[in-house]
Amino acid sequence: MNNKRIKSTKSTQKPKKHKPDPFFSGDKPRRKQKHASDDDSIKSSDSEDEEYGEKALADVADVDGGGDVDVEETAGEKRKRMAEAYLEKMREMARREIEEGDDDDDVAGGGDVEERVGRMLHKQQMEDSGRARRLIAKSVQKPKTTDEFRFLVKHRQSVTAVVLSEDDSTGFSASKDGYIIQWDVETGKTQPYVWPSEEVLRSHGANELQGKAKKRSKHVLALAVSSDGRYLASGGFDRHIHLWDTRTREHIQAFKGHKGPVSCLTFRQGTSELFSGSYDRTIKLWNAEDRAFVHTLFGHQSDVLTIDCLRKERLLTVGRDRTMHLWKVPEESQLVFRAPASSLECCCFISDDEFLSGSDDGSVEHWSVMRKKPLHIIKNAHPLLTPNNLENNGQNDDLPNGDLNHAPESVCSSAHSWVGSVAVCRGTDLAASGAGNGMVRLWEIENDTKGVKPLFELPLVSPRVICLGQTWL
Repeated sequence: MNNKRIKSTKSTQKPKKHKPDPFFSGDKPRRKQKHASDDDSIKSSDSEDEEYGEKALADVADVDGGGDVDVEETAGEKRKRMAEAYLEKMREMARREIEEGDDDDDVAGGGDVEERVGRMLHKQQMEDSGRARRLIAKSVQKPKTTDEFRFLVKHRQSVTAVVLSEDDSTGFSASKDGYIIQWDVETGKTQPYVWPSEEVLRSHGANELQGKAKKRSKHVLALAVSSDGRYLASGGFDRHIHLWDTRTREHIQAFKGHKGPVSCLTFRQGTSELFSGSYDRTIKLWNAEDRAFVHTLFGHQSDVLTIDCLRKERLLTVGRDRTMHLWKVPEESQLVFRAPASSLECCCFISDDEFLSGSDDGSVEHWSVMRKKPLHIIKNAHPLLTPNNLENNGQNDDLPNGDLNHAPESVCSSAHSWVGSVAVCRGTDLAASGAGNGMVRLWEIENDTKGVKPLFELPLVSPRVICLGQTWL
């Protein structure tokens, strides 16, 4: 009965009307406002990435409608607007060339404005990717007097490393005295880097002093600067890679792991990936942004002397084992090149498929990835000719290229002809080499692997050239 009475009571009661929960159905404007703020933050981040990654388009962003941009513009719409503005700028350049009749040899071929713009974009893409070189070597003129050279930085001891930023506006140099100096290329204004205390170095990841050592070695052997100019890396006898912030010139990290002195450093273009070579015969990969160790490459049988890297994940190294290695980092594979010289000392990329090397017998080698032997060997690249040599041997200053049999033995075997550094003006046909005779020689790299042609020499006050900075165009 009680059960029946309860049921009848429930059936007679009218259901209550509940108001809708405001969490689910109410206050829509607040939720919309929240999403709107989130969208704003995302758009701001996207615009920063585009400004960093699309410099060419950003230069002409104001052509289309000035600086007023709709707040509701998406990242894709902005990218399209900037691309259209850049194309309009290219069309204006093409129209100007047609009116003036000034045709570039590489872009010439007639046609209307759109055809010219297409050829110009294709040429720019080929140069940016490294598959085409800008021909500037023939236009380089030799200075009339040595008075045009000037001292930018003067260290207390021998300079061991020099690097330039990607925009060629800032240089960095280091020496045996442990000093690292940042200098402006135009004005020569210098700013030193100050080493932190031992406690700060240990807090940044450095090992503690071992044995009876009471002081850490600050002898710097190598420098490298990232493509964005934010990070500077240094390495030396203390077996660490030290990472610096170029904006504040403060030490931010110490990478440990090498068992020998760090002899060479390089950043991969456009990334924060850092490669280091050491006397412990290994190459290590680091990530400067994440402050982390990534990988170790093994292959050299002696000290690693020089290292270079372009945009691709390919690495070029030279060791004291008389070999040069081309590494494909993702595959962990390598190609080994052996020169007929007694020992290779330095190397650098010309492009992804071509590279240069220098040897201790005074020769410069031109290589291709398609061959295990040099395409061309420039012997006597830095001949030593002094008054004593001329008097004793009766030779003039015209030494045959590639012919050691008719050259004075004292000229070729002297340590002063030792090629200690080679460098290439990135994306062009201009190269340089430095040796112990105190000369920097410029070279023209001919197309289609025709060879390397000498241009002229630049005398320096220094008795020996051991480092050259790569420049960019």
